[in-house]
Amino acid sequence: MEKIEAGNVLHRAFSVFLFNSKYELLLQQRSATKVTFPLVWTNTCCSHPLYRESELIEENCAGVRNAAQRKLFDELGIVADELPVDQFILLGRMLYMAPSDGKWGEHELDYLLFMVRDVKLNPNPEEVADVKYVNRDQLKELLRKADAGEDGVKMSPWFRLVVDNFLMGWWDHVEQGTLQGAADMKTIHKL
Repeated sequence: MEKIEAGNVLHRAFSVFLFNSKYELLLQQRSATKVTFPLVWTNTCCSHPLYRESELIEENCAGVRNAAQRKLFDELGIVADELPVDQFILLGRMLYMAPSDGKWGEHELDYLLFMVRDVKLNPNPEEVADVKYVNRDQLKELLRKADAGEDGVKMSPWFRLVVDNFLMGWWDHVEQGTLQGAADMKTIHKL
């Protein structure tokens, strides 16, 4: 956090929002062993592109798409064949900063990727404590619990920013099959 607050650390990240054919969003609870934000509920998958050729490709955000496919396998055991990289729809980017425990935190340019797909899950317990599909009402109840401090429910700050600023409107596009029309990759939302 010291380096982040000094303005020395900013990195690329991605957040995947995977919906099933019933338009339920897959959430994960991060593992207790995570350095930042352990045991918080968040979107389907979030991580960082690595410094490797396949994840540095800028054209059509191919590097971010490749990183998302890699990390969905690492965390949730979803094989690449079930998540074709060209099926990820990039809806936007946001810039945010969030402390985790005082020592660690995040300062990220976060690419927001969506996909509607039924997949087979095999979560990695070193990465993921729990998973669940939620509809809008179930998500609202989870958010209510987090806000009230009930049942120890906590939400990741990046997921909460997406929920509070974009998700419900984008969910309409998920259900209507019009996600491409909601995409805005020219704007970087500073939240």
